[in-house]
Amino acid sequence: MRQIFNLELYYTVVGVMAFLAVIVFIALHKVEAAYGMTYSRKWGPSVNNKIGWICMETPAFICMALIWAFSPRKGEIAPAVMASLFLLHYFQRSFIFPLLMRGKSRMPWAIAGMGIIFNTINAYMIGGWLFFVAPPDRYPADWLMSPLFILGSVIFFLGMAINIHSDHVVRNLRKPGDTRHYIPRKGMYRYVTGANYFGELTEWTGFAILTWSLPGVVFVLWTFANLAPRARTLHSRYVDEFGETYSSLGRKYILPFIY
Repeated sequence: MRQIFNLELYYTVVGVMAFLAVIVFIALHKVEAAYGMTYSRKWGPSVNNKIGWICMETPAFICMALIWAFSPRKGEIAPAVMASLFLLHYFQRSFIFPLLMRGKSRMPWAIAGMGIIFNTINAYMIGGWLFFVAPPDRYPADWLMSPLFILGSVIFFLGMAINIHSDHVVRNLRKPGDTRHYIPRKGMYRYVTGANYFGELTEWTGFAILTWSLPGVVFVLWTFANLAPRARTLHSRYVDEFGETYSSLGRKYILPFIY
């Protein structure tokens, strides 16, 4: 296990991921990721949306759990608490969120496959930092009482609440059997088209603060690079479908009052 977390390999992966985030941000302004509202058969073979989400999100949960289990630091309280927050998010995304989905939407295997790769590498970055790469004295037990950890935790749970509530709002826009699209109007949807994405971005911003780490920052960068173009695409879809009714709401894409 130590061999795959040697410093040269680890920081190479982190650096490559930071670079790729910029590439992905640019690419997703030109290529429309075909899942959910923008699903397209052009992306090839697909799978039921629930199965796709479970396959896509579960690797992050499993990889983090394995890294924690095989680490010589597995008994240290601060890394354990921070890893638990990561696992909490991915437990909800892997085993709760998909089972609450309604409808018969599909996800291309290509999208699921890219998600699997990203989530595995992300767990490697975050778990590797917490349990192998960070200096041994980086996270003493009293880190959990530090201003950075407390502030980051508040932001993390605020983001999680926004994310879960936003998913709930969208999930309940339709009655069973209805396939039409509706404008979400509750919660953070009053301010942005991608309220659920804003929640997730807020979560990982909080996580970067509470860990005060480079991989945490790279994860935030990736989250924005992936979700900001997606929010912009959905915004355009809503404007195309609802016209002035939607554009007059004055919503931003993902960051309230900013972008």
